Amino acid sequence: MLYITDTAHWQFLALISGFLAWILTLSTAGLNEWRIWLVDNTTVINSGVAWIGVWRACFYSHVLSEIEFCQSLSISESFLPVEIKLAQVLMMLAVIVGLIGNMAGANAMRMAYFSMEDRSKIGFAFLLAGTLYLLAGVSSLLAVAWNMNSVLNNRTIAFPPEYQFPAAPVRQKVGSAIGVGLFASTLMLLSGLLIICIFSILTSTNSGRTRQYLG
Repeated sequence: MLYITDTAHWQFLALISGFLAWILTLSTAGLNEWRIWLVDNTTVINSGVAWIGVWRACFYSHVLSEIEFCQSLSISESFLPVEIKLAQVLMMLAVIVGLIGNMAGANAMRMAYFSMEDRSKIGFAFLLAGTLYLLAGVSSLLAVAWNMNSVLNNRTIAFPPEYQFPAAPVRQKVGSAIGVGLFASTLMLLSGLLIICIFSILTSTNSGRTRQYLG
């Protein structure tokens, strides 16, 4: 009969990957380079390049060319497109759920290696961690993919005058934050799937051997 401690090294690998994915998800949420706008009017934006994230819109101004000028983006702003508002919610959800998944996974590893009590709950703890990783991965993937689609379709943002952004960029491209987010989401999903698959294999194997023994 297989025990969950016999394959704990695989769960440990999945949890390490999940923790790395969570750090990258947290970084993605904080990065400004979700959208890169290339503008032709350099009167204010002297570099001709502006960065738009889910929380801030930034550029270098001719007034202080060495200082990045940023304006915050609030979910209550009416001019923000729905994909940015949704990304603010989904990225925070992914960070929080991923953190809880890390805690559940760490507790499962503690029970698997060090605890002699409540051994029957180890499988549930791993299953909970895997499920939370899947939820976090789906949340961040949806946010990143929707914003990437908006960039690829050259959808603009109607910034108010005080933001000093043009009505539309000459061209826009996908920023580095979206690449990091796609990698983080994929890694998070793979971590969750690995944990759940191992748990399912253990459950089905042990159930089959139990029926064979009883028969």
